[in-house]
Amino acid sequence: MTQGHIPVAIDRPPDGGMARLEGVHKIYRKPGGSVEVHALRGITLTFRRAEYVAICGASGSGKSTLMNLLGCLDRPTFGRYWLGNADVSLLDDDARSELRGRRLGFVFQDFNLIPQLTVLENLEVPLFYQGVGPGARQERALQLVKRVGLADRKDHRPMELSGGQQQRVAIARALANDPAIILADEPTGNLDTGTGTEIIELLSSLNRERHVTIITATHDHKMLAASHRVVWIRDGRIDRIEKREDLDIAVGTIDGQA
Repeated sequence: MTQGHIPVAIDRPPDGGMARLEGVHKIYRKPGGSVEVHALRGITLTFRRAEYVAICGASGSGKSTLMNLLGCLDRPTFGRYWLGNADVSLLDDDARSELRGRRLGFVFQDFNLIPQLTVLENLEVPLFYQGVGPGARQERALQLVKRVGLADRKDHRPMELSGGQQQRVAIARALANDPAIILADEPTGNLDTGTGTEIIELLSSLNRERHVTIITATHDHKMLAASHRVVWIRDGRIDRIEKREDLDIAVGTIDGQA
């Protein structure tokens, strides 16, 4: 398929949004048995353009499953997920993969850079898979590496960079396809406090400058402070949604837990 031909299953949901989940359930069956695990239980949630949303919850709450669904890496057992005006729940694997490649950017806790490639080459990889020519790939990669402040490291390999620098490369890579949404899974989890703050400030500035929607799963109170909304997940359900100005966050705690 070519750009502009991403399949549209049905019209955009009535209240719009950059992405929307409606009544989403995810049920896993444990291998070799009949035991079912209900990871998500009726999630309904809308993410708007240029919004910065933090998803929080204890281990096993369902936030990782939710991030996988939002990233088109999995599909709901029941319910619907719209990304733009495409109903992802009805798309086949190839169509979901194409939609993911054109609409989404990913930032991971462990960076997921290709160790054999330079910074610049890592940034060119997603552009290669989008069919961008060599000259345009390099030009775009150079723009991105400058934006994240690593122009002087463009020919270095990941192991020659600090953790914070590697995460900056990962953020630049997430921007390569000019995504509508960036999904960041614990992006400061492997970083020290100061470096984590720098990464949060970079994501916040990109959110403001590019109007990209940022959805992050996090336990970092500094990330919550940068978010417009915080969605608390408990036992596969939305426990509550709070605006940043309504939060009372203590250093080193999340949801009242140390």
